[in-house]
Amino acid sequence: MSTAIVILNWNGEKFLQQFLPVLIENTSIPGVEIIVADNASTDSSLKLLKENFPTVRTIVLDKNYGFAGGYNKALAQVEADYFVLLNSDVEVTPHWLEPLLTYMDAHDEIAACQPKILSYSQRSNFEHAGAAGGYIDRFGFPFCRGRILGVAETDNGQYDSIVDVFWATGACLMIRSCLYRKVGGLDDEFFAHMEEIDLCWRLKSRGYRIVCIPESSVFHVGGGALGYESPHKTYLNFRNNLLMLYKNLPNKLLDNTMYWRSVFDYMAAFQFFITGKSENAKSVLKARRDYKQIQPTFEDKRKENLYYSTSDNKADILQKSIVLEYYLKGKKTYQSLTGK
Repeated sequence: MSTAIVILNWNGEKFLQQFLPVLIENTSIPGVEIIVADNASTDSSLKLLKENFPTVRTIVLDKNYGFAGGYNKALAQVEADYFVLLNSDVEVTPHWLEPLLTYMDAHDEIAACQPKILSYSQRSNFEHAGAAGGYIDRFGFPFCRGRILGVAETDNGQYDSIVDVFWATGACLMIRSCLYRKVGGLDDEFFAHMEEIDLCWRLKSRGYRIVCIPESSVFHVGGGALGYESPHKTYLNFRNNLLMLYKNLPNKLLDNTMYWRSVFDYMAAFQFFITGKSENAKSVLKARRDYKQIQPTFEDKRKENLYYSTSDNKADILQKSIVLEYYLKGKKTYQSLTGK
């Protein structure tokens, strides 16, 4: 089975210089190709790749298509049985790829998987974007084994079992290429944020499984092109989360979920405002306004998803609010939240 590890780069010269040698050193498996797809960087990324990494294939895109569109454009030019979407700010570890390949080869029903994602700066802690596998609550808010809202747990081996998850992180996502293409890949219109959850939701709805394989681990810097406090990141997260819910929720759950999401979103905007983050508060309100404008253009996508869906995934979605559990009941770990 062939594998293409594809790094989507945008002005990530520093990370390429730091982490690409580590990736090359720890990925010496026959049939594996490393590719960097450049999303119209304005730094010296392409010069660095040409001079320092001549064996790494480079795909040059004509403009910045965002995370979703950039990967779709790049992967359309790649032929392999498996794609690995890997962030440029990820440090892989020795033999990181073998457990993922072995498990995927042995389980045809698995569409995608991820390794354990640890923090690059606090190496004994899980990292925000993925930890030991992702889930969502009944209102669409994502959380992970090892991370609830802004609290990342210390990795003490408590999540070292292979388990089914609702979504696998785009920071390091292995997926069967045939299924990536079958369900339409990432949604270009998301640009960035929530796109991998939406992709995994479509896969889950069609009866495929997503797993986390903690035998493999990588370290993620996190933050990416937009810092955690970025108002634009807040905007994309809230807007795309609403679009994701509209695309994927079954009819019987849509209206009630969207009503309560409006309540939580206005609460979030108020919380941003009273803590001095007025720009983030405005981003939440703008996200809701733009969602209402964009929603009609997503009707065909919703119809397609519901047509091909074989499951409403209700059993895989936490039937609680992580916001209320966190703030009212103090449940700040995955185990305390789920009892697992």
